[in-house]
Amino acid sequence: MKRTTLILTVAIAAACLAFALGTALAADVHAGGKPTTLSGELVDMGCYIGHMAKGEKHADCAAKCVSGGMPMGVLTSSGKLYLLTMDHANPDAYNKAKDFAGKQVKITGPTHVRNGVNTIDVVSAETVAMAK
Repeated sequence: MKRTTLILTVAIAAACLAFALGTALAADVHAGGKPTTLSGELVDMGCYIGHMAKGEKHADCAAKCVSGGMPMGVLTSSGKLYLLTMDHANPDAYNKAKDFAGKQVKITGPTHVRNGVNTIDVVSAETVAMAK
C-alpha cells in the first residue's frame, strides 16, 4: 500500500512538473518576425528599474548611463516596459537609439516575451514630438 501511494505521488508530481514546464514554455511568445512599432520614453533600465527615474529631469543621466553601456528600454504610455535588443543582422538602428535616451521615441521591430520580460529587436528608431 505504501509503495503504491509513493508511486502514485511521484507520478502526480511528474505530471505537475511537465504541465508547469509546458505552461512556462507556452508563455514565451514571439511575434513571428512581424514588426511592431512601440512609442514611449527611451529609459535607461538601471535607473528606471532601480528608482523609477524617467522624464525630462532624468534625460541627462539617462544619456550618460546609456552611453556607458546601461541597457535601454521603451516605457509606453500604458506603463509597459520593453527591453531594447540589438538586431544582430544590422546593429545600426540600435546604436542610433542610444542617442535618444530620455526622449520620446518610436521603436520598430519584432517583439518577444521571455520568462515575463518584454523585448523588442530594434530595426528602426526615431524620436517623436511630445504632444502638448
